[in-house]
Amino acid sequence: MILQTRYFGELDIKESEIIDFSRGLPGFNTLKRYILIDNEDENSPFKWLQSIDDQMLAFVLINPFAVKKDYEIKLDDETLGELGISDEKDVEVYSIVVVPEDMNKMTMNLQAPIIINTRNKRGKQLILDTDRYGVRHYVLEELQGREETGNACADEEKGSINHNK
Repeated sequence: MILQTRYFGELDIKESEIIDFSRGLPGFNTLKRYILIDNEDENSPFKWLQSIDDQMLAFVLINPFAVKKDYEIKLDDETLGELGISDEKDVEVYSIVVVPEDMNKMTMNLQAPIIINTRNKRGKQLILDTDRYGVRHYVLEELQGREETGNACADEEKGSINHNK
């Protein structure tokens, strides 16, 4: 399938690469099919979630665990069932990134992570029921703070997801 995109030009994608967001994303409920696009720079932490249904729409994503080492979420039974998750190794978690003109003000949404079952290609944006994380978490501020304080991590809690592959 050939997909003409705004940011990446013409892409030849396979049906097996398409991720189904059965409920869409908040604010984009009618757009249900997406693909993940890796960054050409292997050292870059960013990826893109490109809509198949609206070829002009792509979200910048980042692995939140790469930025905020103590980030932790729990997937409820509804999400596990909806996405058909039976093994943690099939789960990838991303945060949507907002990249303003001033890169120092780049933020990621930790309150509503993107959850993808890589085995069956189902996805969902999960709204966390906690005030621990915000929708505008400053990426560079977090990275700079980590450099200053070292690499401290929270203890892993059984059943929690606190890393990507």
